Amino acid sequence: MIYQECIVVDPRIRSGKPSICGTRITVTDVFDYLGGGMTIADVLDDFPDLALADL
Repeated sequence: MIYQECIVVDPRIRSGKPSICGTRITVTDVFDYLGGGMTIADVLDDFPDLALADL
């Protein structure tokens, strides 16, 4: 998947931080969770609005 299809920058959503399309979850949030030790499966379990393709 091309990242431009699943990441959006909208000044009305989370102050314009890059976020996953259709959610208020920022790219930074996802990196922080993964960097903090969560697995991709953990992130998907905690955020049902995300799909594997989003990550």
